[in-house]
Amino acid sequence: MTTGRLESHLRAQRAAGRKLLVPYITGYMDDWEEAVMACVANGADAVEIGLPFSDPVMDGPVIQRASTRALQRGATPAKILDGVRRLQVSVPLVAMCYYNTVFRAGHERFAHNVAEAGIAGVIVPDLPLEEAVDWCAAADSAGVETIMLAAPTASDDRLARIVHRARGFVYAVGLLGITGERATLASTAVAIAGRVKRQTDLPTLVGVGVSNAEQACEASRVADGVIQGAAVVRRLLDEGVESVAQFVAEVRGALDAEFFRRHASAGEHLGSRAGAASNLATC
Repeated sequence: MTTGRLESHLRAQRAAGRKLLVPYITGYMDDWEEAVMACVANGADAVEIGLPFSDPVMDGPVIQRASTRALQRGATPAKILDGVRRLQVSVPLVAMCYYNTVFRAGHERFAHNVAEAGIAGVIVPDLPLEEAVDWCAAADSAGVETIMLAAPTASDDRLARIVHRARGFVYAVGLLGITGERATLASTAVAIAGRVKRQTDLPTLVGVGVSNAEQACEASRVADGVIQGAAVVRRLLDEGVESVAQFVAEVRGALDAEFFRRHASAGEHLGSRAGAASNLATC
């Protein structure tokens, strides 16, 4: 199995000691292309672009509002992929769409279209593992990495099968329910990240319910990073691109500060032990 562009990039960032940050932007809403570029400029390691759908099962009120606005503006998968082609960004892009979009286009055609537009990976949240064989084969053939979702309720056996099929990264779903901002990070977010990481070395990112910089740091103490959707899209809807840029920069700065501090403390601890060992050796 060849490692794809998305996985290679995320692994390299992780190996450099960086926690991964993947914001989500709904395609074809107002200023969405500028928002994607702002996310990258302010420290995103990849960007997830949502293809609006009229009947989502995973999206909460904020992303539903963004999707409705995009559809009213005339959003189609083809128009969004045209926009993706225009983007000048240095990180991989991921598409999130519901299976009806894939089915209507046809597996091979959809995989070819997203690959030709420059999309590295695809998330299809309503396509179960057991029914994903044909899509995954088409995606693999086109060089598109299929990101699989791992739910908090999955058994260890099912998790093993999910991570075996996953490409790019594993999306650890932080809680049962729809997307949206929460006052606190669900305990299931950390738990599912830990369970996934015991099963695979693929990058593991927590999404759904990671609402601010503090929660991103909390989740990333176990996970390799986070996906943030509703918190980003709400800012784009209500305040504009500059607010998105500020938020992504804030989360990036918090993640970097948190894990620099943790690594520095670990280094000091190891240095103290090494010094003590050296002193004992010379006694």
